[in-house]
Amino acid sequence: MAKIALIGASGNAGSRILAELSARGHQVTAIARHPERIAPLEGVTPTTGDAGDRHALAALLAGHEAVISAVHFVASDVETLVGAVRDAGVRRYLVVGGAGSLEVAPGQRLIDQPDFPEAYRAEATRGAEFLERLRAVTDLDWTFLSPSAEFVPGERTGRFRLGQDTLLTYAEGSRISFEDYAIALVDELESPRHVRQRFTVGY
Repeated sequence: MAKIALIGASGNAGSRILAELSARGHQVTAIARHPERIAPLEGVTPTTGDAGDRHALAALLAGHEAVISAVHFVASDVETLVGAVRDAGVRRYLVVGGAGSLEVAPGQRLIDQPDFPEAYRAEATRGAEFLERLRAVTDLDWTFLSPSAEFVPGERTGRFRLGQDTLLTYAEGSRISFEDYAIALVDELESPRHVRQRFTVGY
C-alpha cells in the first residue's frame, strides 16, 4: 500500500486509474477541479485542485510517495506540473501519455502521418512536447505511458502487450481500453521497470 496523489482523477483515464489504485489497497488523494464527480471508493479522498496552480498543487502533493498525472495536455503545462512535483519533494512521477509521439516506422511518428485526425492534433502535439521536456528531467523518477491509437472505454481483461517507442498494432488496429491501461500504469507504479522512460501498452 502506498500514498498516491492522482491529478485529473475524474476524467476517463483518471477515473479508471483511481478505481485500480483503490482496488489494490492504495491510499489516494484524488485531485480534480470538480471532486464531486469522483465516485466514492475505498481509500480515496476527493480533493479540489487546479493543475495550473503550481504552488497550491505542490501543497496537495507533499507527503505522497508518488504522483500520477492524468490531465489533458492542452489543459495543462509541463513546467507547472513538473515544478509542483519537485516543490512537493516527490520523486516518482507517472504521466498518462499520448499515442501521437509513438513511431509507426523508424523515425516516423504517428502524429506526422497524413491521415492523422486533425481533431486530435493539438493534444498530440502538446503530448509530444511534454515527453521531450520530461526526457531532460534527471531529478525525478518519471515514467510516461503512451496508450495505443484508440484509447477507449472497454473491459478490464488484464491481457495486453507492452512496448517502448513503437505503436502497437493488431489485426483490428491499435487499441487499449482505459481499464487495461490502468492495470499497466499501476503495475509500473508498484514494480517500476520504465524509470525515466516512455513505454506503451496495447492489444
